Amino acid sequence: MFDPGFFPPVAVFVVVVIVLLFYSIRVLREYERAVVFMLGRFWGVKGPGLILIIPLIQQMVRVDLRTRVLDVPSQDVISRDNVSVKVNAVIYYRVIDAPKAIIQVENYDVATSQLAQTTLRSVLGQHELDEMLAERDKLNQHIQRILDTQTDAWGIKVQNVEIKHIDLNENMVRAIARQAEAERNRRARVIDAEAELQAAQKLLEASDILAGRPQAMQLRYLSTLQNIAGERSNTIVFPLPTEMLDVFIRGRPDKS
Repeated sequence: MFDPGFFPPVAVFVVVVIVLLFYSIRVLREYERAVVFMLGRFWGVKGPGLILIIPLIQQMVRVDLRTRVLDVPSQDVISRDNVSVKVNAVIYYRVIDAPKAIIQVENYDVATSQLAQTTLRSVLGQHELDEMLAERDKLNQHIQRILDTQTDAWGIKVQNVEIKHIDLNENMVRAIARQAEAERNRRARVIDAEAELQAAQKLLEASDILAGRPQAMQLRYLSTLQNIAGERSNTIVFPLPTEMLDVFIRGRPDKS
């Protein structure tokens, strides 16, 4: 039969102490903090390292202070110019105030995710499609400021927001391609027109110089003959300047 006196009181006391220590000792890593409650009331923050918790009287909640990555699901957004797109983003945030993150909100991960989704739709809906495609950095900063302000009461710091993808339907993709092609054609025509204008201006300047100096015209004539002679052609046309005709006309005797 079992003899109750087999275990002396000292041994029982040692066993109880060991059990209490087993349930009291906690080890927290460098990036962890313990939010401690005593009889249901906030008592303090402990960690990192070795901490002691009084069983049945104190309870602790671990909080991870490392940066978290939140992948915001794809959201249906209607832009200001009535274009329907699907947008998803990624958010980087971390807990900077452990007591607020536990006391002020039930689940700060879920709350931050829901707030990010609604803010993404609200902010992008205020901009046109061209702004979404061309000004992502500006939109990222705008969303980050709004989220950081609203999550401050939860002890959350939103460090960065990045829009990952903006998905368009096929009709809109083709429309954007046509718009880009039309813009390239317009730029090409503008460049051609500017080139023609510059060339006309240079020709006008050259004609003014040649008109003021007949010797320059003769040199230009000789240069043209040299270029014609260098070409491989069976027929060579020699242009006759009007100045040479004037010389011949003035040298003919008058028959009257």
